[in-house]
Amino acid sequence: MLFKVEMKVNLPADMPAEVAADIKAREKAYAQELQQQGKWRHLWRVSGTYANVSIFDVTDNAELHDLVSSLPLFPYMDISVAPLCRHPSSIHEDDR
Repeated sequence: MLFKVEMKVNLPADMPAEVAADIKAREKAYAQELQQQGKWRHLWRVSGTYANVSIFDVTDNAELHDLVSSLPLFPYMDISVAPLCRHPSSIHEDDR
């Protein structure tokens, strides 16, 4: 199943820089691992914000929840999720 996931990060202003740097490094490694597995298919930064729009390709809602809630930045995120399906006017047959 494909899902559009929008994530906005809200780190506390008083978070120590070294703590934030550690969380961000773990987040990057985990995100890249999921991309290599093909589960995090697309990842775009939203210009001018600490936010992204992503496309996940997972088995079901539960898998998406498990992956997203395991993100190191998850406690600091506002997240919205929308399931996606193939549009009948799309010229692509594999949704990639």
